[in-house]
Amino acid sequence: MFKSQNKGKQVQESSDVYTASKIEELRTEIGPLSGRSLKYCTDGCLKGYLEANNWNVKKAKKMLGHTLEWRSTYKPEEIRWHEVAKEGERGIIYRASFHDRQGRTVLIFRTGIPIPKITSIESLIRFDVHLLENAVLNFEQGQHQMAWLIDFTGWSLTNMSIRLAREFLNILQNHFPDRVAVAFLYNPPRAFETFLKIIKYLLDNKTLEKAKFVYPKEKESVDLMKSYFDEENLPMEFGGKATMKYDHEEYSRLMTQDDLKSAAFWGADDGQSSHVGAGQSSA
Repeated sequence: MFKSQNKGKQVQESSDVYTASKIEELRTEIGPLSGRSLKYCTDGCLKGYLEANNWNVKKAKKMLGHTLEWRSTYKPEEIRWHEVAKEGERGIIYRASFHDRQGRTVLIFRTGIPIPKITSIESLIRFDVHLLENAVLNFEQGQHQMAWLIDFTGWSLTNMSIRLAREFLNILQNHFPDRVAVAFLYNPPRAFETFLKIIKYLLDNKTLEKAKFVYPKEKESVDLMKSYFDEENLPMEFGGKATMKYDHEEYSRLMTQDDLKSAAFWGADDGQSSHVGAGQSSA
């Protein structure tokens, strides 16, 4: 048994050394950064770009370059809650008050709540980007990924927007690579298979592998949820014992406080110099 434990430790240490060396190689490739781009390119962030590109440094560098360009124009870190709060009134997507067993930030999706027809796709995307930025901002020390809980109670095809799904997945996969560790699709109806076939071509294999289909009547599914979450924290809608209640006013206070935290972290954008991408101007 001790030999097995020692071997496992050696494998982990070897993996950690490889990861660190690749991150350092990517840092060397992208060259000097400053301002917000320097703050953005943490080890956890760079690891995500490497993971998304099968540890190919050249491809990771190119992908990161596109993100830095996107961030310089879209400025996701400057989106404030009061600008997107209206899209959050129904609690369709929000950050949970608990973490999974590994200490990861948890996002809850309630897909059965219809999106108001008067809401623009652009407004919803800004809301989603604010949510992703906020989730990353609230990662625990040493964490670089989040977990998703997706509730399918009341879900129907009429609630879904292909355009919204396409744009959201594009931003998630291209500008928040490997930020999602696992996504639990809880009790999806058979009709969801049709929608999945429609959007499947939008998902890369790595993202698809993170999706876990969970059915409350299957013991294997129940055991899977227990392995990731404490039952006392997990809402009843996902097989736990806690009550899932979204209070928009209380959540708004939390998001407003986080906006102050975000502003303090990012500070003023004093520009950057970068060698990311051939012929690419600084972001």
